[in-house]
Amino acid sequence: MSSALDTPPSSGVPGEHRADIKARTLRVDRWWLAPALTAAALIAFIIYSTWRAFENAYYYSAPLISPFYSPCLAVDCVPGSSEWTPVGAWWVLSPALLILIFPLGFRLTCYYYRKAYYRAFWMSPPACAVSEPHKKYTGESKFPLIIQNSHRYFFYIGLVFNVILTWDAILAFRNADGAWGHVSIGTFILILNATFLWLYSLSCHSCRNAVGGRLKHFSKHPVRYKMWTWVSKLNGNHMRYAWISLVGVALTDLYVRQVASGAIPNWYLF
Repeated sequence: MSSALDTPPSSGVPGEHRADIKARTLRVDRWWLAPALTAAALIAFIIYSTWRAFENAYYYSAPLISPFYSPCLAVDCVPGSSEWTPVGAWWVLSPALLILIFPLGFRLTCYYYRKAYYRAFWMSPPACAVSEPHKKYTGESKFPLIIQNSHRYFFYIGLVFNVILTWDAILAFRNADGAWGHVSIGTFILILNATFLWLYSLSCHSCRNAVGGRLKHFSKHPVRYKMWTWVSKLNGNHMRYAWISLVGVALTDLYVRQVASGAIPNWYLF
């Protein structure tokens, strides 16, 4: 005597026994919420950073400088914002465009951000257990996605900018007259911004590979192994640092803008 369990479900494909499911997904939760929020947050940051880059104003108020404009390399930068200006006048565009391309390249090629915007904008895939709308997938082997392989180089360049922003935070211990030993709200903001950018960079997968990759025996490299264990712990929170540093750099720029425009003072504690 046969039962329903003895008969495989019909899929319409000869020789295959698979469930004949017509639904795009069997999930009943709001799976679309996460990619929608990701898309909204990234779009908001893109709009804000683009507006600030082309505003070309209110990015320096001694001793504070916006991370979007640091280092300011054009000769028409606000006086005092930079001591080295090798680039000619950018009266049509903005000196921020000389800077933002590098941190932008680092984030665009970041392994976490790839996952985030692949899901949010390209729906590839939109979520776990949700069918992908694309019929063909070529991976990151063709243009333009092959550019993603440049991530490690943007990582190294990003470290240079982290050093510069750390120096900016140190300079923020001065007051508007250049005297050292003073602390303002801007000092704390620039320190936090540099700290979160370092955490984001050091938790990067490329950093973990650079520190401990291509080693056959950790026992023969105890220093690199110890550094690898530290970086690996940070790597577990890479997504968190990615978002905190993204929001942090925007808020840091906003604070400097408000101070530079005269909307608020840079309150000094001492």
